[in-house]
Order: sequence, then structure tokens, then C-alpha cells
Amino acid sequence: MRIVQAEYLLSAPDLDICPDDGRPEICFAGRSNVGKSSVINALTRRKKLAHTSNSPGKTRSLNYYLIDDSWYLVDMPGYGYAKISKKEQARWGREMKRYLLERQTLQLVVVLLDIRHKPSALDEEFLFWLGEHQIPFCIILNKSDKISKNKASQQEKAVARMLRDMNIEVPVFAVTANNPDSLDDFFLFAMDFVQESR
Repeated sequence: MRIVQAEYLLSAPDLDICPDDGRPEICFAGRSNVGKSSVINALTRRKKLAHTSNSPGKTRSLNYYLIDDSWYLVDMPGYGYAKISKKEQARWGREMKRYLLERQTLQLVVVLLDIRHKPSALDEEFLFWLGEHQIPFCIILNKSDKISKNKASQQEKAVARMLRDMNIEVPVFAVTANNPDSLDDFFLFAMDFVQESR
């Protein structure tokens, strides 16, 4: 199973601008420099669908991509990037929490982490918050091609331990945006949520 058609639809700065056609949504969340755009491009096999940048923090809205005319992939603003005003950060925070808690069509949150690094305090806080509010999510450990298989395995186990300590049980997928096939298991998992929503 692969994505056949993918197109950018719109950027929604707040919940009121989001599409209201009832299609299910899967959203991507993570720190600003974790490679969300690259993973989206790999998943859809479109090199320039999502804009990638060497300057973190470019995504400042909910970016909607229509997938196979049946569901939306939503790219959330990255968290943890400080080069914006505290007022703007606070506004983002309010809108993103509102989206995660109130969006009826949201089926799954995909949290991206950089497999090369220990999850940050912000990452842990976000994961715990999702679990606390019983929001369905999974974790993608991106950039697995940047470290050895042994180190990647160690990082996967460390993340699994962290989740157990939070009393959270969710799937963890190690992937690299440089190999779209590495996303196959994640994609099959995510599609179950799309199918169940119909």
C-alpha cells in the first residue's frame, strides 16, 4: 500500500480555518529541527511537497496535505524554537492544544524524534501530555541512517523505557527520510486509523 496522490491544500493559522469536510486527519508533530518535512516528502514520495529548510521554525500554521482524496496529513508547527516572540509562541501553544483536544477528525498524532539524541524535556512533556489526555499517538525515530544499527537499537530501547515510566504503550518506528521504504510499517499502522474512521 502506498500513497498515490498528494497535494498541498492550505495553511491554517488557527482551528477556524481548518477544512470542515469531515475527512480523517493524521498530524505530524515534533521539534523544529527533527525533519518532519523530509519525512512527509519521503512518505508521499514527493521531493518538494513539504518545504524543507535549514532554518528551523518555518512552519507557523497547520499545513494541510490532501492524500489520495480521502484523508489529510497535517504538519504542525515545530515546538522548541525560540526565535519568535513569546507572545507568538504562546499563541501557537494555545492553537495547537486546541487542535489536539478539539479536532473531531484527528485520528492519530505522529511524534517525530531525532534518534541520534535523547528526547528533550519538551519532548517528554509533550508525550506525557498526549498520554494524559488519551490522544492516540505513535513515535517516529527519524534519521536512523545517521547512526549504527546497534546505537539505533539502544535508542529505541531507551525510548521504550521512557514510555513505560510514563505508563504509556505506543508503537515506535525507526525510519530514515532517505529511504521511503523504511516508512512502510508506520504507514500500514497509520492507515488502520484512517480506515477505522470511515
